[in-house]
Amino acid sequence: MIFSRPVFPPNALTLRGRLLLPACGAILALAATSCNQQNTYAPPPPAKVGVAAPVQKPVINYLLATGNANAINSGNLVARVAGFVSAINYKDGDFAKTGTSLFTIEPQPYQLALESSQASLASADANYAQQLSNYKRQATLQTKDFASQATLEQATASRDAAQAGVNQSKVAVEQAQLNLGYTDVKAPFDGVVTARQVSLGDFVGNGTATVLATIVQLDPIYVDFNVSETDVLNIRSNMKRNGVTLADLRKVPVEIGLQNEDGYPHKGTLSYIAPSLTANTGTLAVRAELDNPGNAILPGYFVRVRVPLASRGDSLLVPDTAIGSDQGGRYVLLVGKDNVVEQRKVEIGQLDGDMRVITSGLDPTDKVVVDGILRAVPGQKVDPQDAGKPAGQDASTKASQP
Repeated sequence: MIFSRPVFPPNALTLRGRLLLPACGAILALAATSCNQQNTYAPPPPAKVGVAAPVQKPVINYLLATGNANAINSGNLVARVAGFVSAINYKDGDFAKTGTSLFTIEPQPYQLALESSQASLASADANYAQQLSNYKRQATLQTKDFASQATLEQATASRDAAQAGVNQSKVAVEQAQLNLGYTDVKAPFDGVVTARQVSLGDFVGNGTATVLATIVQLDPIYVDFNVSETDVLNIRSNMKRNGVTLADLRKVPVEIGLQNEDGYPHKGTLSYIAPSLTANTGTLAVRAELDNPGNAILPGYFVRVRVPLASRGDSLLVPDTAIGSDQGGRYVLLVGKDNVVEQRKVEIGQLDGDMRVITSGLDPTDKVVVDGILRAVPGQKVDPQDAGKPAGQDASTKASQP
C-alpha cells in the first residue's frame, strides 16, 4: 500500500503560521521575565508568650497526709444473764443517750432470786443478833465465875459464824441485784445503735455472752494517720529549735477534708502521738480528735489531713500550670537575654490555691512563661507579653495537694 503526504494549499500554511507566532512570542517573553526574578525566604515573627514574675508572699508550711476516721467508742451490747428477750426498746439506727434502756431480758426470775437473797439476809441478821446476845450474856457470867471459859469461847465462835453468815447474805443480795440490773441492757454512752441481732422471744445468754446489737459514738470522732520518718525528724528538730514541748504539740490544730470536699473544712486537734515508729513501715502513728456535728464523718471514711507546721517568709510561687516535668524532674520556662527561652530546673513545694511554691531554682526577677507555653521552645526567640498577675495569685488557699 502506498501512503501519500497530505497536500495543503500554500495559503493554508501561511495562515497557520500567522496564528502560532503571537502565542510563541508571549511564552518566550514570560520565560524571560521569570528568569530575571529570585525567590527569597521571609522568616515568621517570634511567637508571642505571656510572662510574669514569681509571686512573693508568706505561705504556711503544711504536713499533708491521708488517714481514716474511727469511732471514739464502739461496743457490742451483750446479754450478761440468761433469759428470754421480753422487750426491744429502740428502732434500728436510733440515737441513744447514755443510760437509755435498749433491751429487756425477762426480769422475773432474777427479781425472785433477789427477794430470796434478801430473805436469807434477814434470817442471817436475826441469827447474828441472837448469837451476839448470847455472847454478851456468857461474857457477863464468865466475869462472875458463873460460866466456864469453854462456854464463853463457844458463844464467841457462834457470834463470829453468825457475822460471817450476814456478810455472805449481803454478797448474795448484791449479786442478785446485779443480775436483775443486767436484765435491762442500757446504752453505755451516747451513740447510734445498729440493727438488732435478736428478736423478741429469743433465749439469750445461755452460757455465752450473746451480742444483741452494737452502739457507735460518732461525735466527736477520731482520725488516724501516719507520719513518715523524715517528717518526724524534721518536726522534732523544729520542736527543739523553737522550744515546743510534747504537750504543746497535742494542741496543734488539724484540718480534715473528705474526698468530695474542697479544702479542709473540718477542724480538730492532735490527741495522740505514738511513742515509737512502726518498724515495718517506718512511720509514726498519730491521731486527731474533732467534733463531728451532723455525723458528717463516719467511721471508716478515707480522709485528707493537713497539719500546719510553720509559716515560711516570702515564698516564690508560680501557677501550677506553668510547671513542666521530664526525666530530669520539674522545670519552668523562662524568657532570658535577647528574649530567648530557657528551661530551668526547679524544686517544688506545696500548692497554695492554684499556685505552686518553688523551693529552689527560681529568682524573684525571673520572667516565667505563664501563657502560650506550647509556643515557647527552649533556645528560640519569643515576643514576651506582660501577663500581669498570674492567675490565682489572690485566690484563697484551697486544698493543698502534694
